[in-house]
Amino acid sequence: MQIPVDLAETLAIVVDEGTLDAAARRLHVTPSAVSQRIKALEQHVGRVLLVRSKPVRATEAGQAVVRLARQLALLAHDTARELGGEDQAVTSVPLAVNADSLATWFLPPLARLSERHPVVFDLHRDDQDFTAGLLESGTVMAAVTSQGAPVAGCTSTTLGTLRYEPVATPAFVARWFAAGVDAASLAAAPLVDFDRRDDIQRAWLARQGVDPAAPPRHYVPASHDFATAVRLGLGWAMLPRLQSQQALDAGELMLLGGGAVEVPLHWQQWNLRSALLDAVAAELIAEARRVLVPGGTGAAPR
Repeated sequence: MQIPVDLAETLAIVVDEGTLDAAARRLHVTPSAVSQRIKALEQHVGRVLLVRSKPVRATEAGQAVVRLARQLALLAHDTARELGGEDQAVTSVPLAVNADSLATWFLPPLARLSERHPVVFDLHRDDQDFTAGLLESGTVMAAVTSQGAPVAGCTSTTLGTLRYEPVATPAFVARWFAAGVDAASLAAAPLVDFDRRDDIQRAWLARQGVDPAAPPRHYVPASHDFATAVRLGLGWAMLPRLQSQQALDAGELMLLGGGAVEVPLHWQQWNLRSALLDAVAAELIAEARRVLVPGGTGAAPR
């Protein structure tokens, strides 16, 4: 079946924008024209491709068409670069990444890439369960994930691990752990969780013989603000050494002991020959292997 490229691109834009109206503004046409394009594409393939909810979402068949549209756009970019040199339109590369990688090591290699390539990055922050789905649906071209087994149609490369250690301010330790860090004090001391899916603190508590549900907890769902909350003494938490080292050196935080939780990270990307996507992968993999540690077992990354 030959799928019209312009109609596939329209579907991808509708999914990106979330509504027909927003897609129409981006395409500089009317919402009615966008709707007619989607209907024509659905009639062409004989499948429902779009659920017109708020926001809209692609059906399983629609996800396949969106993935095709993104792959064709990536290949078109590579071809234009080969034929036309540097003078071509900027291409958007959607990537998925966990919050702590985004807050620590992920952005510098993207900045270096943007200096050498006409590219912008559409970053989707989520945990590993959802990044796999984002790859399968075609929402992103590549992802940092704790899932080592390749998603269908993707390749997987080991990056290294984020090592999380329990830390708190000296004042917090003096208040809540004056008699030592033990099961009783850990059950009573407030902790900071990223969100209700964050299981790093729970994994560490279970290793200490503490009911993970016992401690009172703050929820701070942003990686930078999460670390700030710990430095301000709201509670203790597991922070990556990449994020806590400066505060530890300055005496603003201290380690609680009890070992670390090491989270393995992997780079998964579409199994597609693309000079641009390969350049993105090479830069990110090199950075990860420079700053992360090898090996790792434990919880899912934030």
